[in-house]
Formats: sequence, structure tokens, C-alpha cells
Amino acid sequence: MPLSEHEQRLLDQIEQALYAEDPKWANTVRISDPRSHYKRRLVKASIGFALGVVIMMVGVVVSGSALIPLGVGGFVVMLAACLWGLSSWKRMNGFGDSPPAAPGGGTAAPRGKQPRKGNRGTFMERMEERWRRRHDDR
Repeated sequence: MPLSEHEQRLLDQIEQALYAEDPKWANTVRISDPRSHYKRRLVKASIGFALGVVIMMVGVVVSGSALIPLGVGGFVVMLAACLWGLSSWKRMNGFGDSPPAAPGGGTAAPRGKQPRKGNRGTFMERMEERWRRRHDDR
């Protein structure tokens, strides 16, 4: 359903105010491809991993037992950066979007719904079917 002229004008005013208030954030939000967001996170995670390696090496190489916790902290930073980067990589490539596996080996269907078989139909047909089911349940 398209917006009315009044709603479109209000939306344009809100957008202009947002750009005037914080142009950097507005430009970041405006990016339509979520993969670019995950790529940035992956780069940040790589930098964090490298920083963790440096911190760990300083803690291990420099003599003195007082710096051992620094080495452990560097390892924790490496681990956290690795997990953050891995989760970004999985989301960027679409691996994290699949439903969880059921105990029998198949995919788990939501409670009260059976998995569909065959042709799913067009978007509008599916929406009409949902609408009918919603009103039949009441």
C-alpha cells in the first residue's frame, strides 16, 4: 500500500532531520546490503584478533609473573574476536538462517504447523491463505 502525499512529506522531513542531526549514522543505516555491515564486522574482528595476538605475546615474552594475566587476557581477546568474526561470516554467507534440526534428523516445524509440500504459490496466494486461516481460527 503506497503512502499518501502527507505521509510521504512527513517521511521526507524526518529523513532530512536525521541527515542534519547525524549524517554519518544516517549514511550507515542507509546501506541496503546487510553483507557490507557483516564485512565491516569481519574486518573489525580480524583487527581484534591481531591485537589479541600482540597482547598475548607481550604477556608471554616479557619476563615476570605479573604479566601472565596479560597473556591470558590477550588469549581471551583473540577468542572473542574469533567468535565475533565467525558469527559475522556465517551470517554474511547465510549459514545461520537455517532452522534447527529436529531429533529425528529432519528440520523442526513450528508447533501446530505442518511443513508444506509441493508448489508454494505466489506471495499473494500465500498471504491470502494466511488471512483465511487466521479468520477461520477465530
